[in-house]
Amino acid sequence: MTTPKTALVTGASSGIGEATALKLISLGYTVYGAARRTDRLHKLAERGMRPLAMDVTDDESMRRGVDRIVSETGRIDVVVNNAGYGSYGALEDVPQEEARRQFDVNVFGAVRLTQIVLPHMRARRSGTVVNVTSMGGKIHTPLGGWYHGTKFALEALSDCLRMEVKPFGIDVVVIEPGGIRTEWSGIAADHLEKSSAGGAYSGQAEAVAASMRSEAMAKRMSPPTVIAEAVGKAVTARRPRTRYATGFGARPLLALRRVLPDRAFDAMMARSVGLPR
Repeated sequence: MTTPKTALVTGASSGIGEATALKLISLGYTVYGAARRTDRLHKLAERGMRPLAMDVTDDESMRRGVDRIVSETGRIDVVVNNAGYGSYGALEDVPQEEARRQFDVNVFGAVRLTQIVLPHMRARRSGTVVNVTSMGGKIHTPLGGWYHGTKFALEALSDCLRMEVKPFGIDVVVIEPGGIRTEWSGIAADHLEKSSAGGAYSGQAEAVAASMRSEAMAKRMSPPTVIAEAVGKAVTARRPRTRYATGFGARPLLALRRVLPDRAFDAMMARSVGLPR
């Protein structure tokens, strides 16, 4: 009898992480869903997911989680680094403490978890590391400097890692979501208002936050399942693509970024959120 493959998904308590965990379960994986608060994972546990308390900014909690998975299943075949959030605000306004936290969660947490998982994958000479970045790892939006910085960084790190682990039979895949219907926009808007409301950038902050919260924008967003489907394709492919861009706006905006001059792209993005060009 073939032993089921094992997957670890971070940020599994909602949105993309939840949809991805359910997709991998449907593909026959033993899935561990990680989140800081496991009380939000009970619904998924009823559908076959194994809840795992994990904070990607806490080295010990990541080690404990990986040790538990290996002790219970003997393997880790897939890790989906999905945990992350959007911290928006003018570069001048965002406190250094918050900027560092954005990198700790979105970049260093993903890389550190990968470091802990890789020895187990190398021992089996197989595995897939899936890093959920964003179309925001290739484009820029007003007042999103620190967030985009984390996603650009994770894109570059993924490229380097892909070359490093290839000799061990390990794949590295980048998933670049476009606009997805999750809690992300509301959280980013809250951070934006906290950082830049009332100051020199308040007019920009109000416009961008309103755009993030608008019903018109929410209606255009894609469901998280489109990202889960992309992850499913990547982990089951014999030779997965290095990148999967999907979700509202992802492919058109990435294509425009490749062909438009910088200032023309700046003007287009400013116009999209109601800012003067």
